[in-house]
Amino acid sequence: MKILQASVKDANEILNLQKSAFQIEAEIYNNYDISPLKETIEEISRCFKTHVFLKAEDSGKIVGAVRAFEKDETCYIGRLAVSKEMQNRGIGTLLMKEIEKYFKTKRFELFTGAKSEKNIQLYKKLGYSPFGKEKSGCGGLAEVIFMGKIKFCKRRG
Repeated sequence: MKILQASVKDANEILNLQKSAFQIEAEIYNNYDISPLKETIEEISRCFKTHVFLKAEDSGKIVGAVRAFEKDETCYIGRLAVSKEMQNRGIGTLLMKEIEKYFKTKRFELFTGAKSEKNIQLYKKLGYSPFGKEKSGCGGLAEVIFMGKIKFCKRRG
């Protein structure tokens, strides 16, 4: 398993992975109109200009991906996706840790569906805390939870 920075040439494979992985979210909410399922190849390709994409590769195949961008000293992380057959193997954790290393900011933020218990559990395990909820929220979900994390620098001496 390798975690690498993705490029726009990976866009189609990442988009297919994302659409497959987010079917699970769509089933939880009985809503197949969520933004990760509606994103087009043109839209994801444009995101490569403003976002950093990381991919998890296994035997040359992309099995996981995440994207992020920095604004006002906060790193916004989104669209963490792991292929259905590779879930629960630590790939999401690896991708999250690597995207955090990539950005030098101390504050990280993301959102997930309020009913997405496995996602919430993963983010809490990684040090994220809920700080807000929004009804009829982002990405077509009925309710989302915003989660954040502050990285503290260790002092020497």
